[in-house]
Amino acid sequence: MKIERIEAIPYAIPYTHPLRFASGEVHTASHVLIRVHTDDGLVGTADTPPRPYTYGETQKSIITVVDEIFAPQLAGLDPFDREKAQRVMARTVHNDTAKGAVDIALWDLIGQAVGTPVHKLLGGYTDSMRVSHMLGFRPAAELLEEAQRFREQYGVTTFKLKTGRRPLDLDVEAVRVLREGLGDDVEIYLDANRGWTANEAMEVLRRTDGLGLTALEEPCDASEAMSRRRLVEHSSIPIVGDESVPTPGDVSRELLSGGCNAVCIKTARSGFTQATEILGLCTGLGVDVTMGNQIDTQIGSLATVTFGAAHEASQRRAGELSNFLDMSDDLLAEPLEIISGRIHVRDVPGVGIAIDEEKLARYRQD
Repeated sequence: MKIERIEAIPYAIPYTHPLRFASGEVHTASHVLIRVHTDDGLVGTADTPPRPYTYGETQKSIITVVDEIFAPQLAGLDPFDREKAQRVMARTVHNDTAKGAVDIALWDLIGQAVGTPVHKLLGGYTDSMRVSHMLGFRPAAELLEEAQRFREQYGVTTFKLKTGRRPLDLDVEAVRVLREGLGDDVEIYLDANRGWTANEAMEVLRRTDGLGLTALEEPCDASEAMSRRRLVEHSSIPIVGDESVPTPGDVSRELLSGGCNAVCIKTARSGFTQATEILGLCTGLGVDVTMGNQIDTQIGSLATVTFGAAHEASQRRAGELSNFLDMSDDLLAEPLEIISGRIHVRDVPGVGIAIDEEKLARYRQD
């Protein structure tokens, strides 16, 4: 079996409402569907979310690097030779989500070829993950209403609050309203998306002490090396690296320098191969991980739960898997379901990504 060609298909599906956070906002899922075709007719599929304010990638840049660099270099390669594919793509710097999608599509091919679900090939620890729902920038009362609806309708009891606003009172108020309205049996953690300085983050932690927060993700930019270290040393809750740790090398740097003491894994930017390396680093050092979200489609969320459920360490915490519900439509032929606060993997060969071809034809932009 050889790779015959790789498709990079641009498409756009609007969100039902804008999703706002410290580093930007999104109104439409302008993504790229990656399809890796083999000479014996198998097709591996993955989704790529352009995030110019996070990784510098756009829809056009992803299509260009796949069409002009990755596709010609990977043509003729056996999909089972994943490490060769990694080395080929590593010659091109950055382009993390483009590389991640190609890797996931290769895993999808391998699972189909051997007739085995990818979550079992990766580890097979369990068949589902608890769901965490991300709450974006909105007035505190609206955030509480959304959280209550997700708890009642889907059984979700873990919420990630997007923070990083100024004045700090906006985020402190939101934490208090959520805690008072949801009670003590709901987990709440924060993600500032580099919106604060380390000193501002310390002030927020001081003012929210006693409200039961479980983590603070990427409070400030990685360039604040000394301040980040001081924040980690003085925080009573884990400081999670996200934008600062897209690769295994970045993870090593931030953990060893004291810039964070927990890590967010996002399969959209690491694929399954580098995500496995990152998870190994973290488990070896006794560092907690979370499974993060790039405001993913159902295709991306299925990839996240496939990896997260495969390993004991990555399924301990609830995964950020629900924001596809903010989309007006999706390409997945069989929609994901959140039942009793959990999403299950697909028990079929590969990742289980079956595309609704009529919807793809409707939303594709090429």
